[in-house]
Amino acid sequence: MTPTGTSEKLTGPASGETAAREITVAHSPDSDDAFMFYGLATHKVRVPGLRFTHTLCDIETLNRKAQEGVYDVTAISFHAYPYIQDHYALLPSGGSVGEGYGPMIVAPRAFSAADVKKKRIAVPGKLTTAYLALKLFAPGIEVEVVPFDQIIPQVLEGKYEAGLIIHEGQLSYSKAGLYRIVDLGKWWQKVTGLPLPLGGNAIRRALGPELMQNVSTALHNSIQYALDHREEALAYAMQFARDLDSQLADKFVGMYVNERTLDYGPDGREAVRRLLDMGHKAGIIPHAANVEFVG
Repeated sequence: MTPTGTSEKLTGPASGETAAREITVAHSPDSDDAFMFYGLATHKVRVPGLRFTHTLCDIETLNRKAQEGVYDVTAISFHAYPYIQDHYALLPSGGSVGEGYGPMIVAPRAFSAADVKKKRIAVPGKLTTAYLALKLFAPGIEVEVVPFDQIIPQVLEGKYEAGLIIHEGQLSYSKAGLYRIVDLGKWWQKVTGLPLPLGGNAIRRALGPELMQNVSTALHNSIQYALDHREEALAYAMQFARDLDSQLADKFVGMYVNERTLDYGPDGREAVRRLLDMGHKAGIIPHAANVEFVG
C-alpha cells in the first residue's frame, strides 16, 4: 500500500520503446484502478510511438498534483475537476461510478442519519467526491481530514464518532465491527435518480487533440483488455486489494470497473454535470464547472 502523500513508480519502458514519447499516468493504488490500467501497465496494450509510465498515489494527493499539472493523465475525484478544467479535459472512459452505492458514513454505533449530521466525522480529503457528496447531504457537518486508510482504525480507536469511507473500506467496514449509517451513493440516487460519479481520468489539454485522442483510445483498450481477461487482470490487481480476499476483491472491481467504465453513457455524463452544478450552487465549489470530455 502506498502511504498518503507518497508515490510509487509502477512500470518503466518496455524493450524497444526508448525513443517513444513518454506519457505520464498517475492513479490510485487500488484494485479497481490497477485492474483498469492492467493492459497498459503490463504492456499487453501498446500504442506505437507512445510509452506509458505509471505512478501510484492516493487520490487526494493526485487531486492536488493535478492543480499543478504534474501528470499527462491522472485519476481525479470529480469534485476536483472545476479546479483543473482550464488545463485538463475528462477522458470518456475510466470512470468509477456507483450504481446506487458509493462512499459510506460508518460508525461504531448505529446512529440515525439525523444524529450523524451532528457528529465530527473523519473524511478522506476535501477535494474528494465523497466529501462533496457528504456536504450536499449534510451542509453543516463538522469534518476533519484523515488519510483514507486510517479512517476505519481511528474511528475504532474513538478519535472520531464517525468516518466517511471510500475504496475497499466499503466492503470491509462490517468486518471491522462498524455500522453503515448512510450510503451516499444510495442517497444520491434517491435525490437525483442518477448514478454517483466518483472519480475519472483527466488528460492535459497541452498534449493536443490528436495525442489526447490516441491516449483516450489506449485507456479504453486497456479497460476492455482487463474485462476480456478478467482472471489474469484480477490476479494482478490483488496486490493492491488492501485486506480483501479474492472474492471481495472481485466484487469490488466489479462495482467500479464495468461497461460504464468503458463509457459513462448519457446519464453518467449528466450525473457529472449535475453533481458539480449542485456543488457550485451550494457554495461548496467556488466556480462553475465546464465539463468537457475528449472526443
